[in-house]
Amino acid sequence: MIPSITVARLTGVRHRDDLPLLVLGPSLGTSATTLWRACAAELGDAFDVVGWDLPGHGHNRAVPEEPFTMAELATGVLRVVDDLLTQRGEPGGPFLYAGDSVGGAVGLELLLAAPGRVAAAALLCTGARIGTAESWGTRIEQVRAAGTSSLVTASAQRWFGSSFLERQPARGSALLHVLQDASDVGYAQVCATLAEFDVRGELGRIGAPVLAVAGAEDEVTPAAGLREIADGVRDGRFVELDGVAHLAPAEAPEAVARLLRRHFLGEAPAEP
Repeated sequence: MIPSITVARLTGVRHRDDLPLLVLGPSLGTSATTLWRACAAELGDAFDVVGWDLPGHGHNRAVPEEPFTMAELATGVLRVVDDLLTQRGEPGGPFLYAGDSVGGAVGLELLLAAPGRVAAAALLCTGARIGTAESWGTRIEQVRAAGTSSLVTASAQRWFGSSFLERQPARGSALLHVLQDASDVGYAQVCATLAEFDVRGELGRIGAPVLAVAGAEDEVTPAAGLREIADGVRDGRFVELDGVAHLAPAEAPEAVARLLRRHFLGEAPAEP
């Protein structure tokens, strides 16, 4: 079952079709807009930035009745990207990709299934396998019993690095509200997709340049999993961000934007 995917423009550049297309993927329980907005503001001069939403999350209220795999989710994303590229006069052309958590897992699937389409990718706070079937099964049972609102307190603890909510209360609150408003069925379906996802044995097939970004305080997708990606692909680089947990684009938007600009454009790192 290939799910329906919606996209949102995250920059409003007048001549955006002249800029490379950068597609941003969300973490489970978030929307691309709330997760990436602050980071996208640092990228709009150099990229045509769009984000996509998971079924039942953010702008995407479509939730399929049947389950879907990570590969099918990636196919849904590729379909909407192809529509955007056709509108830009570049049908079937390449694009740049960055994704956090399940958005990063979709990035791996795109790199595997559509080699040559993803010119380069940044995969943040993710893994070639995330969690276990048992842990995702427990999460599914909780959501079915009490809804996504029951996840808010625990998510606030595992999503953000120390002191983030004190420094950025509005940004943190916006992300937690998206989780609370997410469809219970859509959230559970993505959990089931993650329970089956495992491409650790396929990383060596990926030839596009990959930047793997870990949060030093991320307990959901620890740095070891990002190192595994960077070491497993043919052209990988690993970076760890201090003070960051699971939602790097929202927690450290300026730092993430600098990494993306360097990775995708070759810009020199800023002077200390």
